[in-house]
Amino acid sequence: MLRLENVLMRQGDFTLGGDLTVPAGARVAVIGPSGAGKSTLLSLIAGFLPASQGRVFWEDKDITMASPGKRPIAMLFQDNNLFPHLTVFQNVGLGIRPNLKLDPSQHALVVDALKRVGLAGFEDRKPAALSGGQQSRVALARVLVQRRPLVLLDEPFAALGPALKAEMLDLVAELLAETGAGMLMVSHDPEDARRIADQTILVAEGVAHPLVATADLLENPPQALKDYLG
Repeated sequence: MLRLENVLMRQGDFTLGGDLTVPAGARVAVIGPSGAGKSTLLSLIAGFLPASQGRVFWEDKDITMASPGKRPIAMLFQDNNLFPHLTVFQNVGLGIRPNLKLDPSQHALVVDALKRVGLAGFEDRKPAALSGGQQSRVALARVLVQRRPLVLLDEPFAALGPALKAEMLDLVAELLAETGAGMLMVSHDPEDARRIADQTILVAEGVAHPLVATADLLENPPQALKDYLG
């Protein structure tokens, strides 16, 4: 379980506050107007941005001051964050050990993760030789091998076409169901939230609001979300 207790983050004139709880294993969308702080919220939870006040807890353990690598969190970024000079296998292996000195069991874990995302046999290719969808699958495999109980997705499939994006969302849902990991996913598309997330955090007007049922929120959006959705 993730808990934000009276958290406030300041960046210049921008502030974002939150006081909310995400149950273990929950699939949660993060939506709201552009510039409201959706990606900022994920970066704060992941430890890439510090909280100006308040505390962040995981399973009642205070992780407010913990570095990103010490948090029970894996993050999938919009640009996939692949290294062009490394092979597919090496890019995934980084999720286990940054120096890529993998033991046999870790090597097998990478191979299995690539198989699970449909990239068996692609181990020696470089990212430039892959399609956009395949690159997203490599990034997803790297998240898998980290075996963290919470996965953060910062619009990782935004650049994909509608059909391919839907395919990737379904794959994420399938893999999360297998591992039992929870998810927070930033999206600008309400249909993404409907497809994969039972609950949603609305980020608007400087506040990350507590979770609500996705269907209820989208059927009866508050004014700030209604203005954004049009």
